Amino acid sequence: MYDDANYWERWIARLLGVLAADATDQLAWAGEHGVKSVPVTDDADFVLHLAEGMAERGTLAPEALQDLRAIGRILGEADVRGRAGLWARSLTAEPAWSEVRTLARRILVAREGDWRRPLPHRVPPQHIYD
Repeated sequence: MYDDANYWERWIARLLGVLAADATDQLAWAGEHGVKSVPVTDDADFVLHLAEGMAERGTLAPEALQDLRAIGRILGEADVRGRAGLWARSLTAEPAWSEVRTLARRILVAREGDWRRPLPHRVPPQHIYD
């Protein structure tokens, strides 16, 4: 049995909270944790996979899935993966992050009524992604 509420809170809402945050908050958070661009995009791919399953089971709105797919397309087209290095640098260099921010906010507002979420206190150690 699938626990879609757990998927939402543990993975999807957490990542969307990071993606929806104001750019200054994203920069501070990414710098504090040393987050690299590739893991952020990999997490977005993973979240899309979870969201596909939730949508199939009717526990995620079709509009949210559509917006998550758009986030995946934007990140793919922007070639964010090709920008190795810290996410903070990519945030300032790649305008696609602004579009991603808008979509993430729209998903959170539709599901929770507000896009503001606390940013996670901890991210997995970088060596997990290396």
